[in-house]
Formats: sequence, structure tokens, C-alpha cells
Amino acid sequence: MKIAEIFLQNWRNVAEIKFRPADAINIFLGENAQGKTNILESINFASLLRSRAGKEEELIRWSKNVAIIRIKFLKFDISHELAIEISPSKRRKIFFDANPIRPRELVGKLNSVLFSPEDLFMFKNSPSKRRKFLDAQISQASPVYFMDLLKYSRLIEIRNALLKKIRNEQASETDLDLWDEQIALIEEKIIRKRLDSVKKLNFLANFIQQQISLYKENLSVVYEMRGFNSTENICVNFLNSLRERRFKDIKRGSTSIGAHLDDIKFFINGRELKIFGSQGQIRTTALALKLSELKFLKSETGEYPILLLDDVMSELDAKRRELLLDFLQKEEIQTLITATDREYFPKNSFGKFFLVKSGEISEGAIF
Repeated sequence: MKIAEIFLQNWRNVAEIKFRPADAINIFLGENAQGKTNILESINFASLLRSRAGKEEELIRWSKNVAIIRIKFLKFDISHELAIEISPSKRRKIFFDANPIRPRELVGKLNSVLFSPEDLFMFKNSPSKRRKFLDAQISQASPVYFMDLLKYSRLIEIRNALLKKIRNEQASETDLDLWDEQIALIEEKIIRKRLDSVKKLNFLANFIQQQISLYKENLSVVYEMRGFNSTENICVNFLNSLRERRFKDIKRGSTSIGAHLDDIKFFINGRELKIFGSQGQIRTTALALKLSELKFLKSETGEYPILLLDDVMSELDAKRRELLLDFLQKEEIQTLITATDREYFPKNSFGKFFLVKSGEISEGAIF
């Protein structure tokens, strides 16, 4: 997968830019708060409809009425165009090859992997961050899984609302039966896909972790189900567990077990990274996970996704930077990198450079 052209209009602090990235390494240099991250965010948004903004209206340039992202790309050597229009007063519009599509149909069209400094905190943050990491990875490889997630989230919302009604004596406990059966069926689909994906991720990430650490560290990635541990007959056992916890769930007004509460844990040489990991081990594991995510998506889809590296070069030491850049060049992965310092990159001819200043971009600028 390769991006051929990017056009942005009224996106964040960008008034209007259009550029053609190289097929390999692209480096966006500039001071902080000039718009480098905004460029990468537009690609990630076009992949997963995710952004740093609390509200989509915040993605629109100040005082403007609409923001536009238009990306031309090759997928298995076939040209496509993805366009998104965001307005504060109208429903978001998405077009794929000039045809309107729904948001749920977007995932899997343009695959990308984002690596930012925030990923270094994923291991010590709440389980929701780790679930989002896993779900984004699987969803881009399997749109069916993404649809199952949406359905599951909706069912949990309905069940939680019903639990509150039962607690307030506005509904009967037996009203849960139908919803519990539906949740159990989709729970099994989600858990099995997660378990299969974590198994593959564990193999790929450990292989890379060993190489980076010069075979001093073994990484284990473990999927942990909250309040439900059996991986056999998941649907039946999960349904029984839901029924056993009904009184507790009614009292608290929310569902206490399920895929929406599970976690992913990481262990280095048998010791949990979240508790015992050093800063060096956390950086190595974050890098290993991102590289394994690239490998995972290629194994699932047949192509590498676009890699977005947002200001991570300053977080990696010289050894890890060299290993990362060598890997990207060897695998010929199209990569967009933001940085403030030219010194992070080799002195010889390396990649395509862009200078970003005040939301404007110029090609071939090196400083």
C-alpha cells in the first residue's frame, strides 16, 4: 500500500496543501506546533476516524466551515481515492472512489499504523488503551471484526440501560435473557479473534524484541479476560457467568464482565512490564510492538500498511533509531516521519524531506 498524493484543506492549522510523498521514507521537519503532526493525523483519521480532538469540529481550521482530506493511494497496485469532508453543521461525508460510503465501511480501505510518544505510556495506562491498540490492529485486517465490535458495544449499552431500569423497578430481570444471549454469541466471536491475533502478535513481537535486545529479553503478550477465564465453549460459559453476576450487575447498573473490560499484559523474561519494566525495556517493547503490528497487518492483508512516526525519533536512542530506519528501508515500507532535528537521520542521501512551517509545506528542504 502506497499513498500517491495528499490534499488537505482547512485541516487543523493547514489552510491548503497538496503533496506527493515518496514511496519509501518521508521526513517532515520543523519546529513544534507548526503542523507536522496534523499531516500524519489526517492519514490516521482517514484510516480509523480517530483523532486527538475531543470533537470533530476542532479538526476544522478556525473560522472555516468545512475541512477536507483527499488521499490518492495504491492498494495491490490499483488506484483509489478516499475523501472526507467535515462540517460543524452537517453530517460527515466520506467518499471512496467518488462513491459515498458509511463510516463503518471505511475501516480497512486505507491501512495505517501510528507510533507516537503516547504509545510509550500504553503499558502503564488503563486497559482501555491496550484494547484500543489491539482492536485497531484487528479491525484494519478484518472489517467483519470491526462490525462485531460496533454491535457488541451497542448491545452492552442496551444491557446497561436495562440494568438501571431493573434496579429502579421499571423493568423485569427476565428482560435480560434475550440480550444476554445475543451478547454471549458475539462475545465468542470477538474473544476468539482477539486470542488468535494475540497469539500471532506474541510470536512476531518476541522475535523482534529478541533482536533489539541482542537476545537478552523474551517478550510475552498475554490476553486476560476479566472474570471469565475459559477459552472453551466461550458462548455457553460466558452466558452462565452473566447470569451468575446479574444481582451484582443490577446493583451497579453496568455489565461487570466481557470484552469491553479485558486487558492485554506484557511480560519481559517472566516479569510484568507494567510493574517491573525499565524505561529502556518499555521503549524496546513499544518499538517491537509497532514493528510486529506492521508484520501482522501484512500477514493478514497481503500488504504493509502506511507507517506514521510522530516525533518518536527523539524518544529512541541512536541504536533503536538505526534499527528502525534499517528495517523500514529493507522492507520498503512507506513511512511518514515528523521530527524537529535533521541529526536524527543519516548524513547521506536519505528519504524525501519536507519543511513544515505555519501549516505550509515545502519540498526538499533540509536544515
